[in-house]
Amino acid sequence: MRPLSIAGLAALALLFALPYWIIPLIADAGFWQHVFVTIFVYAAMATAWNIVGGFAGQLSLGHTIFYGIGAYAAVLLNQHFGIIPWFGMLAGAAVSAAAGVLVSWPCLRLRGPFYTLSTIAFLEVVRLLAIHFKDFTGGSAGIPVPMFATTATGMEQRIGWAWMLFRERENTVLIAFGLLVLCIAVATLIRRSRFGYALLAVREREDAAEAVGVNTTRVKLAAVAVSAALTSLVGSFHGIYLNFIEPETMFSLATAIQLAMFALIGGLGTVAGPVAGTLLVVPIAEAARGWLGATANGLHGLVYGLVLVGIVLTMPQGIVGALKPRFALWAGPAHRPPPAAPARDEARARPPIGEPILEARNLTRRFGGLVATNDVSLTLREGEVLGIIGPNGAGKTTLFNLLSGFLPPNEGSVRVRDASGQWVTPDAPHGFADAGVGRTFQIVQPFAGLSVRENIMLGAFHHARSRAEAEAEAERVAALCGLGHLLDLEARSLTVGGAKRLEVARALAMRPRILLLDEVMAGLNPSDVALAVELVRTIRDSGVSIIAIEHVMAAIMAISDRIVVINSGRMIAEGSPEAIAKDRTVIEAYLGEEYVAASA
Repeated sequence: MRPLSIAGLAALALLFALPYWIIPLIADAGFWQHVFVTIFVYAAMATAWNIVGGFAGQLSLGHTIFYGIGAYAAVLLNQHFGIIPWFGMLAGAAVSAAAGVLVSWPCLRLRGPFYTLSTIAFLEVVRLLAIHFKDFTGGSAGIPVPMFATTATGMEQRIGWAWMLFRERENTVLIAFGLLVLCIAVATLIRRSRFGYALLAVREREDAAEAVGVNTTRVKLAAVAVSAALTSLVGSFHGIYLNFIEPETMFSLATAIQLAMFALIGGLGTVAGPVAGTLLVVPIAEAARGWLGATANGLHGLVYGLVLVGIVLTMPQGIVGALKPRFALWAGPAHRPPPAAPARDEARARPPIGEPILEARNLTRRFGGLVATNDVSLTLREGEVLGIIGPNGAGKTTLFNLLSGFLPPNEGSVRVRDASGQWVTPDAPHGFADAGVGRTFQIVQPFAGLSVRENIMLGAFHHARSRAEAEAEAERVAALCGLGHLLDLEARSLTVGGAKRLEVARALAMRPRILLLDEVMAGLNPSDVALAVELVRTIRDSGVSIIAIEHVMAAIMAISDRIVVINSGRMIAEGSPEAIAKDRTVIEAYLGEEYVAASA
């Protein structure tokens, strides 16, 4: 077990021992037990929020929608139908998950502050609806939690475990802690799963996530549903604990902001971060309220602000982010240095060029009045390397985006022969990835906040059934691409050449049948170009068909079986490298007379 995990479990055990066994032995135990219930509740909700805001990077400030739904579901089902709150919790969680999907679906295409503003707007709408339908919700006057009910035998007291109401505060501490453990357990399982890595990929670079086969819409909706259900469970308990619910408290924007702030202070996107942030801030604010009374009105907001400013200035990655390097030093090297990249087997026979595997017909793409790609058709065969050259602005990258689903064509179509031999016409990047198409980007798009190992694992998760299988595949591909000694380095620390090799490795880990390489040799020194040429040949010899855009003419001529030349969006020539080098149209449009003289 990792040192950070051991420290987290020890801290969690201590956190449980304080309010449940130690504090009851001291004076004013009731107040401190209330403080710990508040800590557990806010830490659980911040952990649930972190699944969306931290893992997936979708900054929601309307998350108390689900907190309020959970509270109202438990109380209203109790009041109107006599259903115990435990069933109300489950009903509220189901409704919240559905509401989360419905609310998020129209907002997913929004990014940055626009998504955040839309969540605030939905929160305000729900709050006003709760006030308006007062016959059902009690309106702005609120609803007390029923503690007595009239039955055929008289008045029934609704106190005890069935009704989640207790005279002894220790039981409420136990439930609150149990909900916190549940949220942490779910967050931990997600973080270490294929689903969790997909969320991190969406957070870091959504386009690159789609390129490795992640259905970004589906994983974001799944994250919202899980987060909403967990938040609702906590809201159901907290509404019963408070003994009174009303719209201003249950659908509070201030509370939603606090949840995001706790995660940010503790470490956004980490499992322990929301708990650490809550544990730091809430006791200070609650102690100020208890000791200063009415004079502390608004002081907790000042406490939150001061702590947030201090953390952002001194520990930009949060408390847990600042502690991680120390635990890494304690743990020592996690892995032995992987073996060096294997040399290419020159004696290995290259597979013969086979049947067509990708066909593009009459592709046209317009951006307003600009025709970026104009009636382009091409065919790629199994085991073939097809080079694409042309001047800057010719439409080469637009063509790649059409061939990988990142842009829909205005006219024409692309079809791919999948592993079963059937021709398919995908309509989204993850569909092309499922059909066996991997790609790199002209401007490198590593998942900067993740390690080299995790970047490659995201490609491997396209076919891997387990984390261990993905890690093994990542180490194998990293060695092939010369990244074996950099596996534990953050991707943002790589050189340009390393980042380009990382993109190739990430695509290779998907085990594609077709690989689209977009200027992987641009900006490299001659020795790195030579290594890249050997890598492309090794990939080709393994049976992968390649389409490569490149400006390094010596390299593209050396690796290509055929070359397509594009100029002003049109295909002006196609043929062998030797024929292209002598084509007068190509020379005039792109190569220049100097290239012919140099070749001679």
